[in-house]
Amino acid sequence: MNISYFFHKNIIEFCNRPFSDVEEMNQKIIDNHNSMVTNEDTTVHCGDFGFGSRSKIMRLMNKLRGSHIFIMGSHDRWLQNNPKVPYIWERRIQGIPIICCHYCMRVWAKSHYNSYHLYGHSHGQLPAEGKSMDVGVDTNDFYPYSETDIMRIMETKPDNFNLVQK
Repeated sequence: MNISYFFHKNIIEFCNRPFSDVEEMNQKIIDNHNSMVTNEDTTVHCGDFGFGSRSKIMRLMNKLRGSHIFIMGSHDRWLQNNPKVPYIWERRIQGIPIICCHYCMRVWAKSHYNSYHLYGHSHGQLPAEGKSMDVGVDTNDFYPYSETDIMRIMETKPDNFNLVQK
């Protein structure tokens, strides 16, 4: 899981990223991604993948391993008008409902059953509540989170406030 902001030069200053320019930032995120992701893996991008034209983004995509699922973010103009790109993506992973959205939600689908909520947008500046987690690269030294990482982290988090007791 990740959120990257490829080609966004202002994000370096806004988030105090340790890069001198966009090219250095893009290359670091690509290298980190490819050091963890194989061609058999799938990465879910929780919005704001990159700035620029579709062709520019696709050239960058050719450098990333694996297959990719995109969730619409606030700056994904290159994905607009594509009905196949959801605003919310839901799947079960290891039997647990996972709800992904670019934006953090206070409650989400099945949150009352302790489902997990993965989001971006806030660049590590918004404290998580219950079984929610900011999966942006700003929160993980510019690496994507693996499924194993997420499951391990979520096990340590408190129950969702609206958990229905059985």
